[in-house]
Amino acid sequence: MKTDTLFYQLFQTFHTLLFELIDRPVSEAEGYQFRSVEIKEKAFRFDGILVPRQKNKPIFLLEVQFQSKQDFYWEFLAEIYLYLNQTRPDQNWQAVAIFAKHSFEPKISDHVRELIDLNRIIRVYLEDWQQESNSVGLSIVQLICASKSNAPLMARNLGTKLQQENDAISRAQVVKFIETVLVYKFPQLSRQEIEAMFNYSDLKKTRVYRDAKQEGLQIGEQRGEQRGLQIGEQRGLQIGEQRGLQIGEQRGQVAMLLRQLNRKFGKVSVRAKAQISKLSVGQLEELAETIFDLETTASLNAWLRDCLKG
Repeated sequence: MKTDTLFYQLFQTFHTLLFELIDRPVSEAEGYQFRSVEIKEKAFRFDGILVPRQKNKPIFLLEVQFQSKQDFYWEFLAEIYLYLNQTRPDQNWQAVAIFAKHSFEPKISDHVRELIDLNRIIRVYLEDWQQESNSVGLSIVQLICASKSNAPLMARNLGTKLQQENDAISRAQVVKFIETVLVYKFPQLSRQEIEAMFNYSDLKKTRVYRDAKQEGLQIGEQRGEQRGLQIGEQRGLQIGEQRGLQIGEQRGQVAMLLRQLNRKFGKVSVRAKAQISKLSVGQLEELAETIFDLETTASLNAWLRDCLKG
């Protein structure tokens, strides 16, 4: 899976994460504003840029790579120098190349080696970050890189850690990150199976679950009142909640996918939104698995057309 959007959200949420990855004091993270910047010409887009408010701190240009790409450094250098040419910043700069594995890094040419030796380009290999950490951000990164066999235990441990977390970041937001990672890793599993894999009590507090449960309760109450008997009302609540959870889950999946598509393509057409809302739960899960492989709105429209036609 491609993880650009997920890492964008991680860097935006955990403002010290980059400095932890490049082994710099987290105190240096103060005074930075994280944003995604599109470079004109070939429409290059960095995975993220940390821009300092002070002129005595460097700009950090980030690129995350989760697959082997031989022209990675060529494109990275093009992004860097186009950005510098267009913005003419007063601050110094450093580029950070974040690879999931050492094997994903392409052969290093001499001119790239010079920038590495000068510490202009910093390389990070996420597979090296296996030691247990108190950082929630680093723990989520480790979960992203974990094998499917190790991911459930890591997710449960992270859920336990959240109970002791005093950070200003809300529990619900962190749980959403973990749930998203598990959905990407296990697209074939139902929400109930993912809930059991992580921490059911925490997931019950997410907005998607609350909305679904509330809808289920309303449907159940209506059915129970129609039957007029207490035992019928209880049964109606059970049936209603189950059906409501299914409806709420589907709506939640649609909303999450539309947010991701809007972030990736800028804006999704009204027609595409209508088509996505018609997808079944299985089709939504398939789109969630495919979403980061879609490069253009045309490829999205083609996928939706084929999916609905089938």
